[in-house]
Amino acid sequence: MSAKDVDQWLEQLKEGNILNEKDLRLLCEKVKEIVVEESSCQLVRAPVTICGDIHGQFYDLLELFNRGGQIPQTSYIFMGDYVDRGYHSMETFQYLMCLKVKYPGNITILRGNHESRQISMQYGFYDETMKKYGNINPWKYCCDVMDHLVISACVEGKIFCVHAGLSPDIKTLD
Repeated sequence: MSAKDVDQWLEQLKEGNILNEKDLRLLCEKVKEIVVEESSCQLVRAPVTICGDIHGQFYDLLELFNRGGQIPQTSYIFMGDYVDRGYHSMETFQYLMCLKVKYPGNITILRGNHESRQISMQYGFYDETMKKYGNINPWKYCCDVMDHLVISACVEGKIFCVHAGLSPDIKTLD
């Protein structure tokens, strides 16, 4: 996979076309290589724009970048829930993964509760994948990436970011 491939994929997604299964598998493998090296509490430098749930609203995501600034001029933390409920979960997750490959230091992608097999089967991502691809392999590739996403970020040691809170049993960030 080359930088040119990722640029083409980003353009393809902007045009409303998902990646083919082979390219998606390559993308997922590359993203997994990147995120597996990240800390479970990723340290992030300010300034950074912090974004909440996207839930498959791909065109809202594109508008967010239009208004908030494009990567790498603007850095982002996304706090989870990229899939389910909306009609474009696959496009949303693929786009964010492409950005992670192209600009790994400028985008942090946290795991939300919808980035799991059980929840994404129940709330739409699985069904969307079956409709768009005709098989579950792309869903499995994405879930494998989701299993490795970091669960928190800390901006300049002052702002702690996590999708939906912490267990009362957790006493330290370690």
